[in-house]
Amino acid sequence: MTVLRYTAFTSDPAGGNPAGVVLDASRLTYAEMQAIAADVGYSESAFLTSGSEGRDGVIPVRYFSPRAEVPFCGHATVATAVALAERIGPGELVFSTQAGLVPVVVEESPDGLRATLTSVEPHVEEIDDISDVLEILDWHEDELDPALPPAIGYAGARHLIVSTSTRQRLADLNYDFDRLLAYMLQRDLTTLQLVWRESATVFHVRDPFPVGGVVEDPATGAAAAAFGAYLRERGLVEPPVVLTLHQGDDLGRPSRIQVELRADDTRVRVSGNAVPITGLG
Repeated sequence: MTVLRYTAFTSDPAGGNPAGVVLDASRLTYAEMQAIAADVGYSESAFLTSGSEGRDGVIPVRYFSPRAEVPFCGHATVATAVALAERIGPGELVFSTQAGLVPVVVEESPDGLRATLTSVEPHVEEIDDISDVLEILDWHEDELDPALPPAIGYAGARHLIVSTSTRQRLADLNYDFDRLLAYMLQRDLTTLQLVWRESATVFHVRDPFPVGGVVEDPATGAAAAAFGAYLRERGLVEPPVVLTLHQGDDLGRPSRIQVELRADDTRVRVSGNAVPITGLG
């Protein structure tokens, strides 16, 4: 059993969001997968629980943070798809996740292999009061962007979306880890998607992830998909449209996430490169 290490949403091994990848976890127990994810220490690791059977069928995958299993993880999906493509060639894959079936297409790009996942059917929930989370973040209501009101987005996992009107407010992130963890567990949230809008199609985001035992995620594909669904449902963008999300810059691990919304499909497509960190194992 080999744990591969890839970083997703970048073509630079020093950027993006690292993920552990186990291409044959068919003999591993839940406890063993959790222990491996904790030992690897990345925000998530992906485990193919029926082995690396390639594109001949649906491939079961499970995702573990250092602290808990999560239903879906975008960056680990991109990393796993690229790891498989390096072995069997680019093409189409279908991953079976706890959130549902997630098709992925891996293609050659000028920067190397690039994966595009298609989310499960997304939805958006209203949230009336975020005063508690603003206090935990030490943010204030007059710092929020009224054009992007808070909501909970889902495209495989639940993410609370909160937008600020300034890049500086996003950069100055310092929150109470234990209090935010308790807040998120009570509401079944995977991350917060904190957003600053640079333009109509370019956004900067940060994602606290205490639920996974991680202060912050450098690139969060599941949250990017949820955010795309939010923008569509709120009428803030008009499909077809391609969005660019900048994440990880404030952590020194720049990530670029492409989000595509199509007029004829309510699912969200999330794309990015991935590269090995320590070789192919």
